[in-house]
Amino acid sequence: MTSCLFCRIIAGEIPAAKVFEDADLLAFNDINPQAPMHVLIVPKRHLATLNDLTAADDALAGAMVRCAAAIARDRGCADSGFRTVFNCNAGAGQTVFHIHLHALGGRVLGWPPG
Repeated sequence: MTSCLFCRIIAGEIPAAKVFEDADLLAFNDINPQAPMHVLIVPKRHLATLNDLTAADDALAGAMVRCAAAIARDRGCADSGFRTVFNCNAGAGQTVFHIHLHALGGRVLGWPPG
């Protein structure tokens, strides 16, 4: 999708501070971090919301979660704790309509969130 911000980042049209990349995923630092570690993990295939996932996407969703855990481990946040967040649609705070997993850590995170 040419108008999707994350599709444009994936295509290299917009720069991002990449943290991880493979054939299916791209992870990069959030430009407005809410914690010392705030990484976005996005699939390279455009899916607007979690509502668009099917059973065929189970491995993709699992890979996103495993990627977040690996990044937290690499950044020293795994043992102290980190949070993963998927927002689905505007009412939940989704502002870019390309599914993405937030991985946040490096500080105490309050509960309940937002």
